[in-house]
Amino acid sequence: MLKTAGKGADEDLALYRLMLKIRLAEERIVAIYPTDKIQSPIHLSIGQEAVAAGVCMALAAGDHIHGTYRGHGIYIAKGGDLGRMFAELYGKDAGCAGGKGGSMHLAAQSVGLVGCSAIVAGLIPVATGDALAARMQGSSRVVCSFFGDGAVDEGVFFESVNFAVLKGLPIVYVCENNGYAIHSRVADRHKQDKLFRLAEGLGLRGRRYDGNDARTVFKTMSRAVAAARRGAAPVLLEYMTSRWHEHVGPGTDFQEAYRHPKDRANAAKNDPIRKMAARLKRRGLSAGRLEAVAAEIRRDVDRAVAFAEESPFPPIERLHADLYAESR
Repeated sequence: MLKTAGKGADEDLALYRLMLKIRLAEERIVAIYPTDKIQSPIHLSIGQEAVAAGVCMALAAGDHIHGTYRGHGIYIAKGGDLGRMFAELYGKDAGCAGGKGGSMHLAAQSVGLVGCSAIVAGLIPVATGDALAARMQGSSRVVCSFFGDGAVDEGVFFESVNFAVLKGLPIVYVCENNGYAIHSRVADRHKQDKLFRLAEGLGLRGRRYDGNDARTVFKTMSRAVAAARRGAAPVLLEYMTSRWHEHVGPGTDFQEAYRHPKDRANAAKNDPIRKMAARLKRRGLSAGRLEAVAAEIRRDVDRAVAFAEESPFPPIERLHADLYAESR
């Protein structure tokens, strides 16, 4: 039993479970990928789990999130079915996008993940439109637009936040800043390294936080969501984190020239899962209990992979289904 009982302890354990589920699922993807069973490119969020877990746990079931091609983490954290995610990676009919979207186009609309996109910044205006729809419908729904640091280089980012501020929309913009837009450092692209400040001239308030601390992410996102639900102006939350793997693919690339020499050491030091495990141990959770949690999640991942393996590919007659409207 946790020595420090109560809501905070329960939240920490829930955050730990979400982060570990993302980590173990993605580690299994790394193991499977060389077999060519996975039918699409993959963008891993290993090392960045705290942002996905903290952001999604702060959202209500009816709130919407719009993500990026690095979307495994938010899919899992928002409650997407793990078996359907693996089936999608395999290109199977039971996948969350019918096997046609692959890793970069995950969706779980039943739990509020409207979708992910391979187009950098492509869903920022879509999320903004979703927030406008919520306002027009009189809904209590809050929308989260989730993107990486490279997305703030795009014109639609500025166009969207200007519109959201002008209309006072119920949206929280979340920038997951891992320091690199593919291979370009933030300093190579901006004189202003605090990206949340880039849209201040448009009236978008923002703050930067430690994205390797799931508790910090959860608390700050919870405040932003509550404020948005009360009708407050949109905000931009910038979470600093670390990408452990190459931009696309299962390998690591800390040795590459574009990487900062300290990246590997910082990644190990700031591992969000180790941080939360240490916090839970201080609260009285035993190492045995933590391993039991991990064993339970591994079984969930095993079942999800087995489901994907056993599921059929889409039949040929579904080749064009959902792609266009047939002429009548």
